Amino acid sequence: MTGHLRVAVVGSGPAGLYTAEALLKQAGDGTRVDVFDRLPSPYGLVRYGVAPDHPSIKSIARYLQGVLERPGVRFFGCVELGRDVSRAELLERYDAVVYATGAMVDRHLDVPGEDLPGSFAATDFVNWYCGHPDAADHEFALDAEEVAVIGVGNVAVDVVRILSRTVDELRATDVPEQVLDALARSRVRRVHMIGRRGPAHAKFTTKELRELGTLAAASVHVRPEDMDLDAASAALAEDDRHVRGNIKVMAGWTDSPGGRPRRIDVRFWRAPVEILGSDRVEGLRVERTRLDGNGRVTGTGEFEDIPAGMVLRSVGYQSVPLAGLPFDERTKVVPNDGGRVLGPDGSPLPREYVAGWVKRGPTGVVGTNKSDAAETVRNLLADLGDRTDLDDRGGPDGGRAEPAGTIEELLEKRELPAVRYADWLHLDAAEIALARSLGRGERVKLARWDAMRAACRGT
Repeated sequence: MTGHLRVAVVGSGPAGLYTAEALLKQAGDGTRVDVFDRLPSPYGLVRYGVAPDHPSIKSIARYLQGVLERPGVRFFGCVELGRDVSRAELLERYDAVVYATGAMVDRHLDVPGEDLPGSFAATDFVNWYCGHPDAADHEFALDAEEVAVIGVGNVAVDVVRILSRTVDELRATDVPEQVLDALARSRVRRVHMIGRRGPAHAKFTTKELRELGTLAAASVHVRPEDMDLDAASAALAEDDRHVRGNIKVMAGWTDSPGGRPRRIDVRFWRAPVEILGSDRVEGLRVERTRLDGNGRVTGTGEFEDIPAGMVLRSVGYQSVPLAGLPFDERTKVVPNDGGRVLGPDGSPLPREYVAGWVKRGPTGVVGTNKSDAAETVRNLLADLGDRTDLDDRGGPDGGRAEPAGTIEELLEKRELPAVRYADWLHLDAAEIALARSLGRGERVKLARWDAMRAACRGT
């Protein structure tokens, strides 16, 4: 690639910043990458999805910070696609646009009672304790003694762990002060974690699972009959070291002693069929399940009511449509071929690409985004070749357009004060100073929009 390539990346989480890094590495000197995010803070799920009691994983932010500090990379926070700038306006100003917005909402259970007060998406709860500004005004009273968490993946384990930790265990983390106060008032004493399939099919990693057994004030229990493996599950465990590790950990919880203030019950082979209650959540009805001859989950007709004053569903994330872009409502991703956005007729749209979860769905770990971004960038560069002159840029239909002004001129015309990287560093410093003043850990997050914007201004 020759010339000065200019690319807009929408989304500043791992997918977006790994894309920026790949562009610098593969396209060479002279490459310019502008990274946009609707939030004033970068790093996406590394900041707002990784549990606060996992600081080692959050250290990935330091690596991503290095990308933002590379020559040729600029950050534009508080700029939202579809609200502040359009798809066409980005295409007019850049050689290519890469959308890396992640998966931002939860999947639904589609069972009666799901909309009762006290029934929440686990994503909302995660956003709340991670200090996401969209969740700053959410209220989780935590006044129920029993809570049901539906799901047996790592997000569900995170939620269960945060509900079961003591405030002293969380004081050194970066949870906002108002969240810590709410957790201090929590009346939760029992948490039920519920999975439709058996222990061999659970999605959590062994390390995350094992951590449940180390909590200072909570004991973990699994019913012995839930650990009975059918032939298919036994074969799966024999072939997969990860599954064997999970089963070994959980087998140790079948005779786990009680006596601690809180209790975690891991329940397998139970499918939610109804959230019970009239004015608010009072319980969860589940049906005992089994696998049929084709390996599909089927109900047995045996039901059980689990008392719970709050239900948190953790059955997966999904992306949402982006303004003007094609979207597959079945798979909940932007249709693409190796990152090339595909139009309604199945052909690639000129100069538009995707990376991360909006490209492949909510799969993999943080590091998966690196190879994913590299693939998208390889295809982007192969498509563009040497076409890096502004006169060839056009709108979403690929047509020719007159050269547009800069993105800064557009934002200034609309009186949109974007948060630049130097502004984010003011916010970063304010959170570190807040932690110091409160005698807590390395940082305490500011979670409200007004407080974050004020900190970005250095006020």
